[in-house]
Amino acid sequence: MNWLADMRKSYERGALDEEHSAEQPLKQFQQWFQEALDDKVLEPNAMTLATVGPEGRPSTRVVLVKDFDERGLVWYTNYESRKGQELAAHPFAALQFHWVSQERVVRIEGRVERVSDAESDAYYLSRPLDSRLGAWASPQSQVISGRAVLVANAAKVAAQHGLSPKRPPHWGGFRLVPDQWEFWAGRPSRLHDRLRYRLQPDGSWLRERLAP
Repeated sequence: MNWLADMRKSYERGALDEEHSAEQPLKQFQQWFQEALDDKVLEPNAMTLATVGPEGRPSTRVVLVKDFDERGLVWYTNYESRKGQELAAHPFAALQFHWVSQERVVRIEGRVERVSDAESDAYYLSRPLDSRLGAWASPQSQVISGRAVLVANAAKVAAQHGLSPKRPPHWGGFRLVPDQWEFWAGRPSRLHDRLRYRLQPDGSWLRERLAP
């Protein structure tokens, strides 16, 4: 596997400095997210979610951000899944966006809370019908004997709920309320740019440069 040690990439696309970055992390994120959309980055809303289990063991998975504003970043899932149970026990998490073609990474940390039932209902009703039925059909993170279980569950749910299924009580949204953001831009010679924003007790954000 020596060829792995020889893999190299020079990062040349851009820079991130204090003079040209936003004073507020949300504004900086909005700018980068819009640029990812404009550049047609594949699934720009895909983010890695890291949680911690009861024994202190971390786990990650990719989820899709479905809303973000000054309150935080929102995704939806089964509350009884592994991540749902871990967040119920330890309501803190970390998120990471990696926009490879733009040579950019955004890392976000903070506490996690459930969104309101009204928000979860509204988003659930906006989903395609098969996705709404799937939220009922999949016992997420549980061991099943085969894919046939999911197919059978989906057929049963469709027969029970028809074209207007209500949101399952075990399914809804989480919101990460950030207290720390980090923006990473690849630079030549591995001297990458890293700007971190930390929430201060008075509600302001402290912007700091980190060594790569």
